[in-house]
Amino acid sequence: MAKGRGPMMPGGMNMNQMMKQVQKMQADMQKLQEEAEKATYEASAGGGAVIVKVSGKKEIISINLDPSVVDPEDVEMLQDLILVCVNEAMRTAEEAVSKEMGKVTGGMNIPGLF
Repeated sequence: MAKGRGPMMPGGMNMNQMMKQVQKMQADMQKLQEEAEKATYEASAGGGAVIVKVSGKKEIISINLDPSVVDPEDVEMLQDLILVCVNEAMRTAEEAVSKEMGKVTGGMNIPGLF
């Protein structure tokens, strides 16, 4: 073992190098998480009659309804449009965050991350 290099791991990487890489990945993931929480994602349904915005934290920021879809005789349609829109906005946020996280983790699926 070379002096000052630390114990060697399989593949020729020493423990110090590996720890530095892990620390960098943790810092990158923390930065990504903070950026993702600030990002907003939007989905619409009914030709733009319902628009939902969510944050990267998967919290609903706003729901906008075109007055034309507010029909007291057809509440079920409005409920369906809102449901579709919210689910799509959440899916969009999840996919965007997962894609960015994959860049940091090199595609590794790490349990407990997003």
